[in-house]
Amino acid sequence: MTAVRPRTLAALIGAGLGLWSVLPVPAAAPRPAAHRAAGRSALFESTDLAVSGQGAHTYRIPALATLPDGTLLAAYDRRNDSAADLPGNVDVMVRRSTDKGRTWSAPRAAVDYDGGVGAGDPSLLVDRTTGRVFLFHAYAPRGVGFRSAGAGNAPDSTGVLHTDYSRSDDGGRHWHHRRLTRVLKDPSWRGIFASSGAGSQLAGGRLLQQYAFRKADGSMWAAGAYSDDHGASWHLGRPVGPRMDENKTVELADGRVLLNSRTGSVRRRLVAHSRDGGLTYSAPAVDDALIDPGNNASLLRYDPTAPARLPRAHWLLFSNTASTRARENLTVRVSCDDGVTWPLARTVTPGAAAYSTLTRLTDGTFGLLYESGPYRKLTFARFDGGWLGVRACPAGRGPARP
Repeated sequence: MTAVRPRTLAALIGAGLGLWSVLPVPAAAPRPAAHRAAGRSALFESTDLAVSGQGAHTYRIPALATLPDGTLLAAYDRRNDSAADLPGNVDVMVRRSTDKGRTWSAPRAAVDYDGGVGAGDPSLLVDRTTGRVFLFHAYAPRGVGFRSAGAGNAPDSTGVLHTDYSRSDDGGRHWHHRRLTRVLKDPSWRGIFASSGAGSQLAGGRLLQQYAFRKADGSMWAAGAYSDDHGASWHLGRPVGPRMDENKTVELADGRVLLNSRTGSVRRRLVAHSRDGGLTYSAPAVDDALIDPGNNASLLRYDPTAPARLPRAHWLLFSNTASTRARENLTVRVSCDDGVTWPLARTVTPGAAAYSTLTRLTDGTFGLLYESGPYRKLTFARFDGGWLGVRACPAGRGPARP
């Protein structure tokens, strides 16, 4: 059975109602080639999930999440006719793995439109309490992209870029679709989209999905969509900016939320902090340690279950293309002090690469889904703390400076 195409009930989506698309559960694909780093305590293995030119022109925009039962869920753009962003013939694909990323189910379309419209830029967010999975994405009517999107927030508008999501209560097999344009988009704003990759959940249960948007004057801002009722309702926090772009958040051990953003103005990342669960943030500041060519990135707590008194509670992971000149040198960095400094780094690939998304597996290892080539393929890598070299973090380091 193929996925139900949301275009057939566009009016229902615009009204906030939903429909179900059914994804069959195929047999696992043949085990791909993988490699393991030398040494018993250092794990690194990888496999390709999608190769551009095989079934579509280009595959881009990796999203990745770990479900409560340990299943890995990957989502990404299938750009059928060209490598270009929306608008265009773009679908959101999903694959599942139940063996820590060594093998994956066949790719299936979770969101698939016809008639010159498309959906893309996926971000996955898992509610650890309910197990529900949210797949945020942009819906682009014919001819509408981020730069060409107009003002307004009517859910049936053909001139705006819409803020849609799909949700699944069975681990990504079935999807229910909803539109949030009227809820999240100020009618004076122009283009808006969910920052692709992954959202986050705070210890108290709040769900956070970051957005980037463009005001009428062309300035770029960030804001977090949040839900305190497991996704039944969504609201938008106070915008932070300007000079922002795709951005990510992580809850620190002391309860603050750290925001990390791409920017077009400097070859560094911008960071800000929130003390109210992601509703408002401090003024963005440049993190000179995190060089960046202007690219999407990922941010993750090493061990969100560790008590705040333990050093490992303050370790963070950050992945991006660590370069000031091009999208290259994909690197995973480690902070031992809640992002104040980033003393450890391992290169995943020194060559061309682009977007990346991190997740923590249930066994304490980590997954990274990234664009390699770049844009030639989507690759999944799994590694552990031994490969990262986290033993070099000071054993007695306490909480970061406020």
